[in-house]
Amino acid sequence: MVDKGATLATKYSAKLAENFQLSKYVIGFIIVAFISILPEAFISINSAIKGIPSFGLGTLLGSNIADLTLVFAILIIYAGRGMKIESKVLKNLRIYPLFLLLPVILGLNGHYSRLEGIFLVIAGALFYGMVFRNNIDASATSYDPDGRYKNFFLLLFAMALLLVGSHFTVTSATALANFLSVKPVLIGMLVVSLGTVMPELFFSLKSFKKKEDGLAVGDILGTVLADATILVGILAFISPFYFSVKIVYITGIFMVIASLILLKFMNSGRIVTKKEGYLLFVFWVCYVVIEFILNR
Repeated sequence: MVDKGATLATKYSAKLAENFQLSKYVIGFIIVAFISILPEAFISINSAIKGIPSFGLGTLLGSNIADLTLVFAILIIYAGRGMKIESKVLKNLRIYPLFLLLPVILGLNGHYSRLEGIFLVIAGALFYGMVFRNNIDASATSYDPDGRYKNFFLLLFAMALLLVGSHFTVTSATALANFLSVKPVLIGMLVVSLGTVMPELFFSLKSFKKKEDGLAVGDILGTVLADATILVGILAFISPFYFSVKIVYITGIFMVIASLILLKFMNSGRIVTKKEGYLLFVFWVCYVVIEFILNR
């Protein structure tokens, strides 16, 4: 239900964005990405309300690593070609890893305060504002202006599916962790996080197949940034919490390193090759193995 709701939300948010004449890159990085994060958003917020915010934190950071490595690898390997990176994408990514580093630095003491949560939300909003300001496409053509209301209500319906599905995801994942005597945070990082990346994976696969590489890249990178800043910030604002520092020292550091590697690949000829796609997959496998070993 979570993935179905997210897929529908992604579809109708894109249509709504086109109604308002936004460029495809803005649609991917901001509009579609914000809909794509709804599964992990609802899951992490529900986990905070239920008193297990570390589960939500693990889900957010784990899904980010999967997005930056596994999802890119699947896109490239499946399509059998390299991924082209537009110059305007690279322009916005120069300081991208620094923003992903913020929740790592703030979490080195194993605690997020409400003030730190507000700071992360503001930081994320500033980055999105910069992307929006630099990528408005005034020449973009609008289609079916009368469909705005239809798309809006369909979007609300999809979000309702996400809300219900996320509730059962947190409950079932926690029960599974208890049954297997596995820490809930590990289930969040490696199981639930893979489920939450399905919306951006499906959307990006469709975009990549149509050779809309910028739209696919924007969706994935926009989702990762929102998870690392805005959603972590919302978690802390709702309920300041303590957590195992291993989440930051392992998962958080892996996330930042993954972004640096991906950015390096993007800058090398402005294309992520098939070979680099396989390397990203290997990086994700290494992350999974280390998480299992250190969190048994």
